[in-house]
Amino acid sequence: MEAKEQDVSLGANKFPERQPIGIAAQSHDDGKDYKEPPPAPLFEPSELTSWSFYRAGIAEFVATFLFLYITILTVMGVNRSESKCKTVGIQGIAWSFGGMIFALVYCTAGISGGHINPAVTFGLFLARKLSLTRAVFYMVMQTLGAICGAGVVKGFEGKTFYTNKNGGANFVAPGYTKGDGLGAEIVGTFVLVYTVFSATDAKRSARDSHVPILAPLPIGFAVFLVHLATIPITGTGINPARSLGAAIIFNKDLGWDDHWIFWVGPFIGAALAALYHTVVIRAIPFKSSN
Repeated sequence: MEAKEQDVSLGANKFPERQPIGIAAQSHDDGKDYKEPPPAPLFEPSELTSWSFYRAGIAEFVATFLFLYITILTVMGVNRSESKCKTVGIQGIAWSFGGMIFALVYCTAGISGGHINPAVTFGLFLARKLSLTRAVFYMVMQTLGAICGAGVVKGFEGKTFYTNKNGGANFVAPGYTKGDGLGAEIVGTFVLVYTVFSATDAKRSARDSHVPILAPLPIGFAVFLVHLATIPITGTGINPARSLGAAIIFNKDLGWDDHWIFWVGPFIGAALAALYHTVVIRAIPFKSSN
């Protein structure tokens, strides 16, 4: 028995805990192999005189425009030939949304961070990853891009067909309650924003440097999976700009009746993801100042 206990002791000493958990994790910052970005200021007036600030906003506008253009066209089912598949189906729509997020985040991450979603911007703002100035500017540009993207789709499709297909607008499907729709939007956005935090975490990148990861890939895949799960419930919003752009261009009661769900749900989901990542995963608020 003593020999066995000695073996256990030697094993514990030979393989010490390399990733402490709980409170212990907060006291192991010395010698860390990554740089923690400083919290963004709440207001940063100097940004308003910087070209990079406006360039980032333009990138968000163009990315959201392209996102709505491709995804709403997919929802419309533009390939209507009798000799071909009339629609790509739920799986194709989900791939369209997830694939476009992957491509657009990859293209714009180095310019604006590749948010393309007010809920993502809101979650990152709560975690002090960007200033209020930049967050508001991003949300405005994302919304304008979404409206323009949906408008171009309506121009291509024609008013009659566009209206018959409900303009790609989000609404709670028959058979589901508003509570079902709100819950789907909260959880779906939580999955997305939590993935964004995890994929872009500096500590994770340093700790798992032996496992190469392309951040846009898990983010796009999260969007794809959430769409597979919630398209039958709400058409999947998880992006207030996408929902607002489609609702404005469609401009029917169906698109406005449940519209509040597609702002309240994503913002709650983003806030919960920011809280979970910051308080539980990173334990930043409880870090000792000594």
